[in-house]
Amino acid sequence: MTVMTAPKFTKNQQVYFIGGVGIILGCKLDSSTWNYTVEMEMGSEPPMGRVGAETRLILHEKDIQGVIN
Repeated sequence: MTVMTAPKFTKNQQVYFIGGVGIILGCKLDSSTWNYTVEMEMGSEPPMGRVGAETRLILHEKDIQGVIN
């Protein structure tokens, strides 16, 4: 019998991980592991303007190091 745990992080939390900082957009259970869609913080606007979010990542729960207060 496998016991599923609740996700450690929630939507709209600001978190940090190797490579940056971002906001949790959502999570999904996949093969007994919570995967999170994280949108990284935007840097300075480039001279040609911005089209949308700079980077969205899919991270395993173990790859997120913690919450920024």
